Amino acid sequence: MSPNSVASRQPLLPILAACGAAGLLAGTSWPLVPLALERQGFDKLVIGGIAAAWGIGMLLTAPRIPHLAVRLGTVPLIVGAVVVGAAVSVAYTLTSNPIVWFALNLAHGAVDGVPWVLSEIWINIVVEERRRGRAMAIYAILIAAGMALGPFVLQVVGVYGPWPFLTCALIALLIAVPLLPYWKAAPAIAPQAGSGFVAVVLAAPLAMLAAFSSGVGEQVAFSFLPVYAVGAGVAPKTGALWLSAFVVGNLVLQWPVGWLADRVDRRAVLAGATIASAGLVLLLPVVPAHSPAVLAIVLVWGGISFGIYPLGLALLGQRFRNGDIARANTIFSMLYIGGGLIGQPLTGAAMDLLGDSGLGWTLAFFYAAAGIGALAALRRGVKGDPYVVE
Repeated sequence: MSPNSVASRQPLLPILAACGAAGLLAGTSWPLVPLALERQGFDKLVIGGIAAAWGIGMLLTAPRIPHLAVRLGTVPLIVGAVVVGAAVSVAYTLTSNPIVWFALNLAHGAVDGVPWVLSEIWINIVVEERRRGRAMAIYAILIAAGMALGPFVLQVVGVYGPWPFLTCALIALLIAVPLLPYWKAAPAIAPQAGSGFVAVVLAAPLAMLAAFSSGVGEQVAFSFLPVYAVGAGVAPKTGALWLSAFVVGNLVLQWPVGWLADRVDRRAVLAGATIASAGLVLLLPVVPAHSPAVLAIVLVWGGISFGIYPLGLALLGQRFRNGDIARANTIFSMLYIGGGLIGQPLTGAAMDLLGDSGLGWTLAFFYAAAGIGALAALRRGVKGDPYVVE
């Protein structure tokens, strides 16, 4: 390995460590509000609507994140955001009013988007093209590892009451720790002024479709999988462990997906991941909730479906460069959030109407749409297409 290759990876280490802490925060915090609302007796549509507030907050602030990073600095902006996010976590303990929780979820989304968007831009700027798929796989594995540990944290602190929210506040502060030595040494983010939202989406439609479909799948899973489990007759803490199975699959399957994405056409890998995910979610209602087989299905579904997002990021980095990647990556993240914003209320309404099977049917629709898009892109592809890996 050349010295230049080693040096090119060094800037990845602090942001990847921060991503692991961010994954732990997500795995610990995402089930809390839906489970608390379920305990209070709210229907699935209300739960989905309140959960979607996080996405609204993210969408409101995401377009300004790269510009704020230029003005304030990448690391100072991330540190400030996680401190505010910790304060919001504490505020959940002061009330159980669903309207206030909607506002708090809105605020959480506004600040949680900062480390998320900037970390992906950071990675895409410094990584070499020939390693992009594997770099995104490592990123996804670290996020998943943190998420997998989150439900185990809830086994210790519980899923109800103030302690889980206070624990989330402490975990949020951990995100800042590995970044502090890079206060002024983070890679420069210089977003370029250019074409608008639609033009960027049209420049990389398959990557953006991957972002949207993975946003539906992952956010619906973290909002409704524990609720689905409880409705199927398992204990709330066991339902939280279903999330561990969902993200543990990533630890097993993400590296093979990233390796494959660096060696064959990424569109083909994306088509396989989305179509397989559609089939797996349709199996969920068929398998008894107390059967070990259901955990196996959730594990494989999580591992394959988690690959959709980093595959989209790899396609994005392949298409855009330098300042363009900041603008494109921000829109990519917004579409991921938009997927959850649309998918969570739709899934809640489908579960109210169809029962537990509404979760599988909703997710299968969006996964299949992305799979069809990937197959269509493969059919149109010619040598020189920006999505063909040379």
